[in-house]
Amino acid sequence: MTYEEVLQQAKEVLSPKCKVCPNCNGRACAGIMPGPGGKGTAATAKRNSDYLAEYVKLEQRVMHASFEPDCTISLFGEVYRLPVFAAPIGMVAQNWSDAMNEYRYAQAVIQGLEASGSLAFTGGGVYDECFDGPLQALQENNGRGIPTLKPWSLDLVEKRLRMVEDAKVPAFAMDIDTAGLPHAAGVTFKTQQDLRKIVDMSGLPFIVKGIMTAEEAVAAADAGVYGIVVSNHGGRVMDSGLSTAEVLPEIRRAIGKCIKILVDGGIRTGLDVFKMLALGADAVLIGRPYSIAAYGGGSEGVRLYTEKVYAELVDTMKMTGCCTIEEIQGKHIRILK
Repeated sequence: MTYEEVLQQAKEVLSPKCKVCPNCNGRACAGIMPGPGGKGTAATAKRNSDYLAEYVKLEQRVMHASFEPDCTISLFGEVYRLPVFAAPIGMVAQNWSDAMNEYRYAQAVIQGLEASGSLAFTGGGVYDECFDGPLQALQENNGRGIPTLKPWSLDLVEKRLRMVEDAKVPAFAMDIDTAGLPHAAGVTFKTQQDLRKIVDMSGLPFIVKGIMTAEEAVAAADAGVYGIVVSNHGGRVMDSGLSTAEVLPEIRRAIGKCIKILVDGGIRTGLDVFKMLALGADAVLIGRPYSIAAYGGGSEGVRLYTEKVYAELVDTMKMTGCCTIEEIQGKHIRILK
């Protein structure tokens, strides 16, 4: 199987909700919810892709000796081959296609990412199966993934967190911006005090997803979280918002190195990964392309897409003179205004 075959199969399986566009920028699927599209006019989803592509440019640096880049990173007390993780995606039958259920999708991304030396964040949703399916997949794969809990009531969070701990996972996350999804139910907004309580519920590293301002990043850090994901949920929770790439540098300046920063939104290639790292991220999450890869080729499709991104990242590091992930800095990009 080739990656091109994965895309062709995905196009057949995912039609009409996802057209598997050559440039996955949120335009063809605008407003398709449930579905892969962005909320409202999809302006936020479009801006994620457009800003990263149009305003963040690479600085070519080739006056150096030949080298093989080291893309490894350390997170959650583990070492990963590359700073790329699958973003949590749930309610797959409703949002993408009933060719997969929650369990099968989680199996595909967990196994595909592990084969490439990384992990998948598993998703959730309003139905019990959206939690139970991914949890079963995690249990069957030695906890090799990061479950993403929904912002349920604290009692339900604690109950399900005990189940997550039993799966022996390296960390857990919560996408606190889920409350903005049109089809969300049973979720509540979370305060800084709520986050502190969740931190105290478990010894596992806790990642809060859905941070888009420096102020809330500082509040999350003060609550004791391990890390944050700078994310606007792929443009699916609020229309007319800023892109994640726009706010990432100010968030990094505000919190320094005190907690880990991951980011998603509009990341499609290894070049995009490099740009986000240069803007201040420690690692990235990729969403829609992993769904396409999973539906088009299962775990092998996920592996093939990951290897494609890895090769593009390696090439970009060579062309910018960066031997390691830590060497990727703001000086390697130029932001156009």
